[in-house]
Amino acid sequence: MLAFIVRRVIAAFGILLAGTFIAYVLVALSGDPLQRLREDNSPGREERIASMTERLDLDTPVPLRYVKWLGGASQCVLPFLGKCDLGQSVRGQDVSSLLGNAMTSTLQLITVATITAAIIGVMVGIITALRQYSRLDYTATLASFLFVSLPLFWFAVLLKQYIAIDLNDWLADPAVSLPTAAIVGVVSGLVWASIIGGDRRRVWTSFAGAFVVSAGGLLVLAETGWFRSPGLGPIVVAVVGLAAAVGLTALLAGFRYRNVLYAALATAVAGIVANLALDSVLFNPSWGVLFLLLLLAVGIAVGIGYAIGGMQRRQAITTSVWVTIVMGTTIVADRMLTAWDNYFEFVDGRVIATFGSETPNYDGGTWGNLLDTVTHLALPTVALILVSVATYSRYTRASMLEVMNQDYVRTARSKGLTDRTVVVRHALRNGLIPITTLMAFDLAGLIGGAVITETVFGWQGMGFMFVDALRNVDPNPAMAFFLVTGIVAVLFNMLADIAYAYLDPRIRLG
Repeated sequence: MLAFIVRRVIAAFGILLAGTFIAYVLVALSGDPLQRLREDNSPGREERIASMTERLDLDTPVPLRYVKWLGGASQCVLPFLGKCDLGQSVRGQDVSSLLGNAMTSTLQLITVATITAAIIGVMVGIITALRQYSRLDYTATLASFLFVSLPLFWFAVLLKQYIAIDLNDWLADPAVSLPTAAIVGVVSGLVWASIIGGDRRRVWTSFAGAFVVSAGGLLVLAETGWFRSPGLGPIVVAVVGLAAAVGLTALLAGFRYRNVLYAALATAVAGIVANLALDSVLFNPSWGVLFLLLLLAVGIAVGIGYAIGGMQRRQAITTSVWVTIVMGTTIVADRMLTAWDNYFEFVDGRVIATFGSETPNYDGGTWGNLLDTVTHLALPTVALILVSVATYSRYTRASMLEVMNQDYVRTARSKGLTDRTVVVRHALRNGLIPITTLMAFDLAGLIGGAVITETVFGWQGMGFMFVDALRNVDPNPAMAFFLVTGIVAVLFNMLADIAYAYLDPRIRLG
C-alpha cells in the first residue's frame, strides 16, 4: 500500500507540473491584462500601467514567470517551505485570500449537497434494484431521467420563482386550504404506496395511511400556527431518536439479535437525557463546544454498543453511532429553529434566500447564523442534489443488479443468510465500487466550482472566481483555480483506488 501511494504521489507531481505549465501559458496568452488601462485616457494612465505591470510581473517572459509562480505555489502545497504566495489579481488583491474565501464558500455549498445526494441516490438505487420492474422502479427511473435531462440553469430559475419567492409570500400568511392538503396527501400516498409495494390491498392501505397522515398533519400544523413559529421540541427529538434506533437496527442488523436493538435504544435514551440536561450549554454554544459534544456523544455511543452488544458488538457499535448522528442532527435542527422568529423579522419575512451566501449585517449567534447559512444553502443545494441523486441512483441500480447475480451472492443465499445480510454485507460492498469512482470525480468536479449554480444564485465560490478571472484576463486567480482542482482531482482518485481495496478484499495495492 505504501509503495502504491508513493508511486501515485510521484506520478501526480509530474502530472500537476505539466498541467499547470500548460494552463499557465494558455492563461498568460489568452489576453492582455493591460488592455483596459491602454484604452483609458484619464490622467495617471501611465502610472497605473506601470504599477500593474510590476504587480503582475508582465515584463518577465512567460516561462520564467511560471517558474516564479511555481515557487510561491509550492509553498502553499508544502507550508513548511515558506509563506504561501499565489501573487496578486489585476485589482491588487492577494490571490491567497481570494482562494481561501472562494474555497470556503464552495465547500459550504457542495458538502451537504454531495453527501445527501450520495446517501439518497445509493438508497434509491439499492431499493429499485431489489424491486426491479416494480411501480417504484418505474417511478424512480422516470424521475431520474427527468432530473438528469433538466438544464440546471433553467431548473435553478424555477426554484427561485416557485420555491423561494412563492414560499416567502406564503409564509407571510401561512394558511393551508383543503384542496392543497388533499393534493399533498395524494402525492404522499402515491410515493409511499410505490415504496412499500405489495399486493393491491397493501398498496391501498399504504396510500390511505400516507394520505391521512400527510394531509391531516399539514392541516393541524397550519391551524396551530406552526409555520409562523416552527420548532421541534424535546418530544419530537425523543420520538425521532427512538424511531431511528428501531429503524436503523432493522436496516443494519435486523431484530434477530436483541442486543443490537437494546444498544440502539440505550443510545437514543442517552441522547434524550443529554438534550434536556445540556439545555443551558446548548443555548448559544461555540462551534468548538459543539464539536467536543459530538466527539463525546460518539464516544458514549461506542461505549454503549461495546457494553451491550455482546457477540454482536461491531453491529451494535455501528448502529449506536448512526443513532447518535441522527439524534445530533435533530437536536441541532431543533436549536436552530429557536432563532426563527428573530431571523424572520430581520429579513422581513423573506426567509428563503435567492442570492448570495449570507445576510449582510446579520448576527444571530450560533443558531441564528446557522439558520442564515441553511436558508442561503437551500436552493442551490436542492438544485445540485436532484441532478446528482438521479445519477447515483442509476449507477447504484445497475451495479447492484449485476452483483446480485454473482455466484457468491447465490452461495450466501443458499447458506440460509437473511436477505438483509446478503445485501448489506455481501452485495453492497462490491456494488459500491463503481459508485466510489463516480463520487471521486463528482467531488473533484464540484470543488472546482458549480459554475452554473454559483452564477444563478450569486454564490462567490471557486467557479465564480475562475469565470471572473477569465473575464478580466486575470492570470493569478485562474491559476489558483487550476492548482486546487488539479490537486483535488489527483487526491480523490488516489483515495478511490485505496477505497477499492477496502470494498473488495480481492484487490491488492502494492
